[in-house]
Amino acid sequence: MDLGLNNRVYVVTGATRGLGNATARALVADGARVVLTGREEKSAAAAAAELGPLAVGVGADNADPETPARLIATARERFGRFDGILVSVGGPPFAHAADTTDELWRASFESVFLGAVRLARAAAEELDEGGVIGFVLSASVYEPISGLTISNGLRPGLAGFAKSLANELGPRGVRVVGVLPGRIDTERVRELDALSADPEATRQASESGIPLRRYGSPEEFGRVAAFLMSPAASYMTGVMVPVDGGFRHGF
Repeated sequence: MDLGLNNRVYVVTGATRGLGNATARALVADGARVVLTGREEKSAAAAAAELGPLAVGVGADNADPETPARLIATARERFGRFDGILVSVGGPPFAHAADTTDELWRASFESVFLGAVRLARAAAEELDEGGVIGFVLSASVYEPISGLTISNGLRPGLAGFAKSLANELGPRGVRVVGVLPGRIDTERVRELDALSADPEATRQASESGIPLRRYGSPEEFGRVAAFLMSPAASYMTGVMVPVDGGFRHGF
């Protein structure tokens, strides 16, 4: 199936590794141009170099108020247009409720929530009909994840913002979507498993609760996210799509 991605231009934040990188790869594989970001200029440039001439890397901090305009300008300057943004941010620190501090909450709010809101607002001002704003969120939108109290607090709020934005931008033909990874085999998830006394047993227990009985691969997530960002998903907006091997079917 042709996703209609050829020559379209997207910004993908947090794309030097993990789910953002997997999505950038999937977009480029179908002919899209991508401006990908990471906190460090060097790592962003290296990630873009691996994807070839259809990608450019930019060192950027989502918490910086000047980041949104800079990324959109880069898309237009390098590739001549801007069709959408996928906002993927690094996860907040591992912490239980009793271990969180005001400082942790403020720093995480700036990067995970407010930074994402700024990026989406800036994109909304620049996108025409057919444009799309995507958010990489978390299964914690629906069910809290042990040890990720800050994420459990911020991700559902961001999903609510995305749904509101979808209603507001729909009449202009601009879509807003969310992608909710479950247990995807990324470095972040392996770190979460490693918090237990027996990481392998923890993984086996998690897999036993997934109907497909395994963790997903970043590539599987990336293909779903790329589809949602593409014109092939042109009648989908305001949705939060789980990529979790069927875990949520019981909820």
